[in-house]
Amino acid sequence: MNYQQIGKKAKAVRTTITTASTNTKNAALLAIRDAIAGSRFQILEANQMDLEAARDNGLDEALLDRLELNNARIDVMIEGVEQIVALPDPVGEVSRMTRRPSGIEVGLMRQPLGVIGIIYESRPNVTIDAAALCLKSGNACVLRGGSEAFHSNQAIVQCIATGLTSVGLPQACVQVAPTADREFVGAMIGGDHPMCDVIIPRGGKGLIERISKEAKVPVIKHLDGNCHVYVDTESDQQKALQILENAKTHRYGVCNAAESFLIHEAVVKTLLPALDAVLKPYEVEIRGCERVCAILPSVSNATEEDWYQEYLGPVVAIKVVSSVDEAIEHINQYGSHHTDAIISTNYGTVRHFMRAVDSSSVIANASTRFADGFEYGLGAEIGISTDRIHARGPVGLEALTNQKWIVFGEGQVRA
Repeated sequence: MNYQQIGKKAKAVRTTITTASTNTKNAALLAIRDAIAGSRFQILEANQMDLEAARDNGLDEALLDRLELNNARIDVMIEGVEQIVALPDPVGEVSRMTRRPSGIEVGLMRQPLGVIGIIYESRPNVTIDAAALCLKSGNACVLRGGSEAFHSNQAIVQCIATGLTSVGLPQACVQVAPTADREFVGAMIGGDHPMCDVIIPRGGKGLIERISKEAKVPVIKHLDGNCHVYVDTESDQQKALQILENAKTHRYGVCNAAESFLIHEAVVKTLLPALDAVLKPYEVEIRGCERVCAILPSVSNATEEDWYQEYLGPVVAIKVVSSVDEAIEHINQYGSHHTDAIISTNYGTVRHFMRAVDSSSVIANASTRFADGFEYGLGAEIGISTDRIHARGPVGLEALTNQKWIVFGEGQVRA
C-alpha cells in the first residue's frame, strides 16, 4: 500500500478546508452528528467486536475501559460535536490591528496548522473528537487509531464521510488509516516527506516516547498524567473528602485522575482516617510516607518511584507536608505538569499555589477530573499538551491554529 497517497490527498484538500465557510463546516458537523445518531447500532456492534478481541488478547482493564463505547458515551460524542458547532470559528480571526507611524496597519490573523496527524490508542471516541475539531479549525487530518479499535473507528469514519459528502466537502479532509500497521505511523511522522505537518499522539508512554524521538515534524503531547491534590491546613474537610474520592475513583484509566494526595500536617490526623474509610469500598491501595503509615499501619510504604508513578488504577500515593510550599516543591519535582489541585479556603494560599505550580491546568477546590476540553467548554479536545509551546493544557479549536502577520497599506514604500 502506498501510504504517501493518503498524505498527498490530505495536502491536496488543504486549501478547500482552509477556505471553507463557517456555515459549510458547521453543516458538515451537524450532518456527521446525525449520521452517528442514525448509526448507533452499527457503531456499538463494531465496538463489541473490538471488545471481544481485546479481551481474548488479554488487554488490561484500564485499556478496556478506554475502548468501550456505550449509549452514554455516544451521547457525549454527539454533544461534543454540537458544542464545537456552537463555538466561534477561529479561522480568519483578526486581532491587534495597529496603525504604525508609516501609515501601514499591522495585525494578526488566525490560520489552520495544515495537515494534522493524530495517533491514538484504544479510545474510538477520539476519532470523532479529532475529526470535528480539525474540521472546524480548517485543518485536514489523518487519523491512525490502535488495532484494538479498528472496527469501531471504521464505523465512525463512515459517518464522517457521509457528513462531508452531504455538504460537498472532499472525504480526504478526514482520512482514517486503513491499516493498524506500525509502518503507517512511520510514514506520518518521518521519512523524506512526512504526510503530516503536525503530529498529536494520544496513548501510552511507549507510543508517545517513540513519536517524540522519531518525528521530523512538530509534536503536541504529554507523556504522563501524574496529577496531585493538595489539602491545605485551611480547608473544608467534607468538601476535601468528596474531591479526593472523585479525583481518584471516578475513572482510573484516564490522564486526569489523581495519583498522589498531599495532606497538610495540621489536618492529617482527622482527614486521613476519614479518607481511608472513603476509599475502602473502592479497594484503593494506599502507599504512604512514614507519617501516613504511622496513622494507618495497614498501608504500604511509598518508595521514591511511587511519587513519580501514573498508576491508572486503584492505587494512590499519599504524603504529609508541612506547608503549601512543600506541596508545591513536591508537585514541581515529581509531577508531570498535567493537572494539580489545591483544596483551601484561603484565597491568598490558592493564588500562591496557582502561580507557583508549573502545570498545564491548576485547579482550586474541584476535582482534577475537570481538566478536560469538554468540561472547559472547548467542545472536545484532541489531547492534553504539557509542552511549552503555543498549546498547553486541553488542545481545542484555537490551539489547532497559529497566527500570521497581516499588513494593510495605501501605497506606502519604506524610506
